[in-house]
Amino acid sequence: MTGMKPKICVLTGTRAEYGLLLPVMRLLTADPGFTLQVVATAAHLSPEFGETWRVIEQDGFPLDAKVEMLLSSDTGIGTAKSVGLGISGLADALDRLSPDLLLVVGDRFEILAAAQAALFLRIPVGHIAGGDVTEGAMDESMRHAITKLAHLHFVTNEVAARRVRRMGESPDRVFVTGSPGVDTILSLELMDRTALEQDLGFTFRPKNLLITFHPETLAGRPAIAQFQELLDALDELGPDMGLLFTRPNADTEGRALNRVLDEYAASRPNAQAYTSLGQLRYLSLMAQVDAVVGNSSSGLYETPTLKKPTVNIGDRQKGRVRAASIIDCAAERAAILEALAKALALDCSTVVNPYGQGQASEKILAALKGIGDFKALVRKPFYDREG
Repeated sequence: MTGMKPKICVLTGTRAEYGLLLPVMRLLTADPGFTLQVVATAAHLSPEFGETWRVIEQDGFPLDAKVEMLLSSDTGIGTAKSVGLGISGLADALDRLSPDLLLVVGDRFEILAAAQAALFLRIPVGHIAGGDVTEGAMDESMRHAITKLAHLHFVTNEVAARRVRRMGESPDRVFVTGSPGVDTILSLELMDRTALEQDLGFTFRPKNLLITFHPETLAGRPAIAQFQELLDALDELGPDMGLLFTRPNADTEGRALNRVLDEYAASRPNAQAYTSLGQLRYLSLMAQVDAVVGNSSSGLYETPTLKKPTVNIGDRQKGRVRAASIIDCAAERAAILEALAKALALDCSTVVNPYGQGQASEKILAALKGIGDFKALVRKPFYDREG
């Protein structure tokens, strides 16, 4: 690369995908060959979801733009309007920042808005974690749409790489890197149980679960009904099971789930809910509990690295590559209890994480260094052969 340092703009909308981007951001900051720009949007800016943009700045990343786009609505109409607001606000921010590449991760609606804005501004997009399948959520369609709007693909496994190539993306633009989330786990000095108890204001029970349940946006049943099945199952475990919840994302029906969760946790001394734990506390807690429960992608991406079992409920993550530590079950009380019993008896000491063994961030950085002309990326050929 010659001339001015390429500007890589990292965009993040939630606490979860910021955790995946964090190790990449650190490498970009440390590398003299790049200039890092950071844009926070959506749930990061919402008091309701913990104003987690402050965490980004506390981690040493000044924000180049904050783009409001999140309506306080639980409906599909509200989400659709949020996307429209996002395209408008992000278009202004990206036009002002004029990055050489927009780097995003995943499959959420704010990322779809950013990729659309970048398209019309002729800003190439680097996309992390494309090619996965999650049949139970509309994230599936958004992920594949972002893939077609993107120009560089940093996928977490070879199965995903093959899918991206089959979508017409050129093999020389598809890089199998693994998940940057694994890098974070391996680089952090995790908190011990005593430090966590003091920090969280929670006394661990003889057994403990880390629980995150997001709306399954393509389900035939309301998310509240599914969530209630989980809560009913947890009640049968008794007071000696510690229940640590993280609240769901800003998705359709997410706020309704939060209301039910708050009422549940307030009436049970063995339960506590957190708006945002932050990366260190969340991963430290994951390492201390006996199982991870719910339908978050972190139960599949990160938990196997910590040698912990995951009870994956419903179809939200259906189709993702799985480690041997993942136990799938229906969103029904009896099925959840059966899966929990299996998880608590499962030996995960030899589990291998299919999303990599670390150094995903280094692989992403190496790929970026190999780009001679970022502007040339906006013209991409259609790869018309099966990958």
